[in-house]
Amino acid sequence: MMSKLLLLCFLFFLSSSQLLSSSFFFSNSTKLCPHHQALALLHLKQSFSIDNSSSSECHYYGVTSYPKTESWKKGSDCCSWDGVTCDWVTGHVIELDLSCSWLFGTIHSNTTLFLFPHLQRLNLTFNDFNGSSVSAGFGRFSSLTHLNLSYSGFSGLISPEISHLSNLVSLDLTDNGAEFVPHGFNSLVQNLTKLQKLHLGGISISSVFPDSLLNRSSLISLVLIDCGLHGRFPDHDIHLPKLEVLYLEENDDLSGNFPRFSENNSLLELYLSSKNFSGELPASVGNLKSLTTLVLYDCGFSGSIPSSFGNLKSLTTLDLSGCGFSGSIPSSIGNLKSLTTLDLSDCEFSGSIPASLGNLTQITSLSLSRNHFSGKISKVINVFNNFRNLISLGLSSNNFSGQLPPSIRNLTNLQDLYLSDNFNLFNGTIPSFLYTLPSLLRLGLSHNKLTGHIGEFQFDSLEAIDLRMNEFYGSIPSSIFKLVNLRYLLLSSNNFSGVLETSNFGKFRNLTSLDLSNNMLSLTTSDNSNSILPNIQSLDFSNNNISGVWSWNMGKDTLWYLNLSYNFISGFEMFPWKSMHFLDLHSNLLQGPLPTPPNSTFFFSVSHNKLSGEISSSICKGSSMGILDLSDNNLNGMLPHCLGNFSKDLSVLNLRRNRFHGTIPQTFLKGNAIRNLDFNDNQLEGPIPRSLIICRKLEVLDLGNNKINDTFPHWLGTLPELQVLVLRSNSFHGHIGCPKIKSPFVSLRIIDLAHNDFEGDLPDMYLKSLKAMMNVDEGNTTRKYIGEYYYQDSIMVTIKGLEIEFVKILNTFTTIDLSSNKFQGKIPESIGNLNSLRELNLSHNNLTGHIPSSFGNLKSLESLDLSSNELIGSIPQQLTSLTFLEVLNLSQNHLSGFIPRGNQFDTFGNDSYNENLGLCGFPLSKKCVAHATPEPSKEADREFDGGFDWKITLMGYGCGLVIGLSLGCLVFLTGKPRRFVWIIEENIHKKIRKSKRSTCRQGTRRN
Repeated sequence: MMSKLLLLCFLFFLSSSQLLSSSFFFSNSTKLCPHHQALALLHLKQSFSIDNSSSSECHYYGVTSYPKTESWKKGSDCCSWDGVTCDWVTGHVIELDLSCSWLFGTIHSNTTLFLFPHLQRLNLTFNDFNGSSVSAGFGRFSSLTHLNLSYSGFSGLISPEISHLSNLVSLDLTDNGAEFVPHGFNSLVQNLTKLQKLHLGGISISSVFPDSLLNRSSLISLVLIDCGLHGRFPDHDIHLPKLEVLYLEENDDLSGNFPRFSENNSLLELYLSSKNFSGELPASVGNLKSLTTLVLYDCGFSGSIPSSFGNLKSLTTLDLSGCGFSGSIPSSIGNLKSLTTLDLSDCEFSGSIPASLGNLTQITSLSLSRNHFSGKISKVINVFNNFRNLISLGLSSNNFSGQLPPSIRNLTNLQDLYLSDNFNLFNGTIPSFLYTLPSLLRLGLSHNKLTGHIGEFQFDSLEAIDLRMNEFYGSIPSSIFKLVNLRYLLLSSNNFSGVLETSNFGKFRNLTSLDLSNNMLSLTTSDNSNSILPNIQSLDFSNNNISGVWSWNMGKDTLWYLNLSYNFISGFEMFPWKSMHFLDLHSNLLQGPLPTPPNSTFFFSVSHNKLSGEISSSICKGSSMGILDLSDNNLNGMLPHCLGNFSKDLSVLNLRRNRFHGTIPQTFLKGNAIRNLDFNDNQLEGPIPRSLIICRKLEVLDLGNNKINDTFPHWLGTLPELQVLVLRSNSFHGHIGCPKIKSPFVSLRIIDLAHNDFEGDLPDMYLKSLKAMMNVDEGNTTRKYIGEYYYQDSIMVTIKGLEIEFVKILNTFTTIDLSSNKFQGKIPESIGNLNSLRELNLSHNNLTGHIPSSFGNLKSLESLDLSSNELIGSIPQQLTSLTFLEVLNLSQNHLSGFIPRGNQFDTFGNDSYNENLGLCGFPLSKKCVAHATPEPSKEADREFDGGFDWKITLMGYGCGLVIGLSLGCLVFLTGKPRRFVWIIEENIHKKIRKSKRSTCRQGTRRN
């Protein structure tokens, strides 16, 4: 029996060996790839061009890129081609890996890519598919388990068919411009139940975080960076035993507490970044014992760090920067002996550095900058003495004291040293041993009080020097110009002086950023300067003593930022830069015609120069222009018609204070980005172009001081962002009338219609709709300036007859100037609703009636000018509640009665009330008649013009009756319009008080 069994086994082995041999022979003598699949792949190859820049990011991730499709040759077996894998039995293509293949082109819906129904893996990452959509075709791969389209230039809507790929275990769409259709992300989460890896960083989801995603027990890696997630992250325990990676960064509308994980977790990496993640960290954070990376930067967490952090002994990276953590660093952090990166910067930590931090001997990067740590810097450095692997040390912006000790030389591998903003740390010269650290690559000592000369560096290893905002003086040392590896040299805002020869920069072959601004340096140019600084990208020489014609044309192919403002430059030989983005030449002595910036320029400012001539239409070739500032020159002529529509990115067009004439450009691009149009102080005429109605992002429109002839542009009230409207000193005319729409000008903060010919009543209905001037809670309002961080708007405001330029416009500043028109009628009570108004000028009109008592509601008012009108009656007592009022002008009216006393009214001089013959009291020399009544009536406010005044007589009723009658008779008998003198009244009060009768306590009272 046994022999038969052995015989059968031998025969089976023999037949199997023959079968394997024949299969092997067959596979090596025939093509495995079916003909139709080879044709489909070749057609796919032809649909793309090869461009190595399409895969330029591969090297950042340590991946080699090359054109894989170059190996795809007709007549060869497609299963042997680069990136192609076939099933060895059927020959079907089951995997395409075209990552980093230099592919450029569009994936159309009829592409042959979708003719491979047996695909199990598809990787197209790091190519450029030129805005292709993730179309329905990707949903046809029913067998697909791995799909990677990351970093490949996809955009548009993601087809919902992708949720049909029920076998997917890995989906990566990272860093594309695509977005899910509404509810598309929820459908994907519900249908793809086998997912282990889901990476959607940068994809617009715009959805509430789905709870069901945390029920996927198979999930290993979840990356949802910058996806527009909102709502609240679930507070319940997360039971995902296989989850190793969780990234939820940069979802600014996603809120919650620190996620709660069950004890049997496998989490290795956790990234959170949103101010809406808040609260204190729970002690249960110590349960994450497998964690190697914890990054909570820029979150809203606060309180102290729990001591349970000491349990995270596998941690290699801990980043808590930008949070609100406070208190001391717990000594238990010294247990994290595997830690290589520790970043506690930009928090609220205080106290001293715990000695236990010295246990972290594996640390390579340590940043404690921008906290409230204190103590002797020598003790801090001694804690770090055993950090032999330390490469980067950041201690900026704290309260350390003393001088940096020489023991820092024990940090033999130190490459980065940042000690900026420690005003108590350095107030002398740079310690000499810092010039001799051979490993040092980056030195940051900015924003201190260092002084003296900079010494000579002994090693040329340095790549970055940042000594900005100190008090250094003298010349720049010659050793700096020998640092051949230098990439960043930042010496701005010191007192350096002397003449720099451009040839000094000859060894800076790697320099990309040079900032010498805000010093006292001059510059001379050598003949071969154009070949110097071949890789420079950013150059700032602003606010120095550079004069003459600029002829240094360094970095022709690389320079994108050039700031030469606030110098004495008179001209340029040429603008040769091909990649220029930011060109700032304002406040120089430039003369002659307006130079045309490179077409790539986004920011171009030549304001405050002496340029003349017309604007050439060639400026409209700059289709990338975003900021164009030609203000304060002598430019003239008519404006090119193309000026309003030559760039879709144009947001600021400033032509203020020139001599342009003609009309304003009549056409603007639909969907334009224009935010600021400033044509103030020219000679422009005609009406306001109605095409401005399509400038939906317009915030500032300043057409003041021109010759514009038009009626009030009520149609501008539909612009939702308009905050500043200046039409002063033109030829506007007619009635403003009633608005044509409901709630116009809701964002308007500054309106100036002064010096025109408007007539009729003040526009009550418009005033009632100025919501931006009502109920502004400045305590809860982020104070900022109107404009971008690199360009902030300015405006001229007239206060008490003086023109004041606000070089920046605070978003809480509000003003209404309707002066010097022909308005008539009463001042509307509705102005009192504008309780956030700062300045109000209605002077030089024909306004009548009383000053509204509702003005007492203008609690933020700082300046009020109602002069040169026909106003009557008394000054409302309610105005004394305006405690911020600094300027008051009520002169040249017909006001009468007492001038109120108290608060700011005690500070105003005679000029505030000139030519109001009926006014009396302080500060005027004309005294008022005293009254017995607490609040005088209108009749009592009139001037006393002789006769017996019973108010004087009866004010002393009771024990003061005789005195009162005597004074009344005195006035009657003299027959002169004498007023009651304050000092006499005060004597009466004294006599009454001396009588000590109870009836006297009800005696005379001064009004």
